Amino acid sequence: MSRRYLFTSESVTEGHPDKICDRISDTILDALLTEDPKSRVAAEVVVNTGLVLLTGEITTKAQVNYIELARKAIADIGYIDADNGFSANSCAVLVALDTQSPDIARGVNTAHESREQASDEELDAIGAGDQGLMFGFACNETPELMPLPISLAHRICRQLAAVRKTCQLPYLRPDGKSQVTVIYEDGKPVGIDTILISTQHTETIGDISEAVAVQAKIKEDLWTAVVEPVFADISVKPDSQTRFLVNPTGKFVVGGPQGDSGLTGRKIIVDTYGGYSRHGGGAFSGKDPTKVDRSAAYACRYVAKNIVAAGLADKCEMQLSYAIGVARPVSMTIETFGTAKVDEDRLLEAVQQIFELRPAGIIQTFNLQNLPAERGGRFYQDVAAYGHLGRSDLDLPWEQTDKAALLKEAVSQQLSAVAG
Repeated sequence: MSRRYLFTSESVTEGHPDKICDRISDTILDALLTEDPKSRVAAEVVVNTGLVLLTGEITTKAQVNYIELARKAIADIGYIDADNGFSANSCAVLVALDTQSPDIARGVNTAHESREQASDEELDAIGAGDQGLMFGFACNETPELMPLPISLAHRICRQLAAVRKTCQLPYLRPDGKSQVTVIYEDGKPVGIDTILISTQHTETIGDISEAVAVQAKIKEDLWTAVVEPVFADISVKPDSQTRFLVNPTGKFVVGGPQGDSGLTGRKIIVDTYGGYSRHGGGAFSGKDPTKVDRSAAYACRYVAKNIVAAGLADKCEMQLSYAIGVARPVSMTIETFGTAKVDEDRLLEAVQQIFELRPAGIIQTFNLQNLPAERGGRFYQDVAAYGHLGRSDLDLPWEQTDKAALLKEAVSQQLSAVAG
């Protein structure tokens, strides 16, 4: 029997209060790792009207100006006008940082930690920075092997930021959200039910000041400048039945930290798969890669994406779990939702043979501590908004599909038997 259903995912722009916090946290992380790749960082940020609070635990040899880093991140986002209720130059920045707990550090520290290429024994000696469970997911709904709803929501928010920063729509302000509801039939996307955009804007647009006229102008402009470009290369498109909702309350002038407080790590579903896949609960931003909440979630995505890229499943979810101070995963599980072309147990065996899933090995594989020089001190802050996964606009190591051929070779005998 054919089944038809709806699935919705949301994204937020870099000017959303929570994303301001994520950006500052990851800007701090980038600066510390650039000077001291062995920095231990758990940088948390809170923002509210006119206030930024930097807190958390940091142990590092790096010498950085935390206040300047915060102000630069805020300015880069676009909060440079005090009339907007929050500005890089006028907000107060308070710093309340501690060092990492020695009880946590001893589970990760090792006498061999300074070596860039660790031996197998040394990788076993470097434990996870905490316990926890992580998920990674991939599916063949989009070229980047991500679910269509979250992919579209991110594209809309990126385009919102682009038309604001290029002054194509100069009345837009940094805060904004998108939400896309996709129609599915038998597990495949077939249509767009609803597109929702909420974007902060100026009180007036040129000589337009009446609220209803302002709303109508924004809706018209967003369809032309944001929605149409986003769907230009997407096969599943909105049609005459698609609802297009813009600022449903009729007005969105007060926004950013003036409209709502923000906190690092409060958009973990936006950061991952938009609710389409399960989530282990750990946030990413502000955490150095010894924290498996971050690095192992990237590794799970890497595994799942390579399985789907190899054509071994249409959908794949990978779970890992760790114990603090222990290098090897406590458990690993693969779920393909009935789409696997080979036995899942055989797939798991191949993954264990091919992928390095110990924390130090993940760091080494993805080069997560020694930031590439060509990035100019930017790496983690570039994924602080618009998703950490499926970013075809960035060259991210966990988005590579370089293990797909090895996976196919590892299960080739079973594949041949199935084909025969």
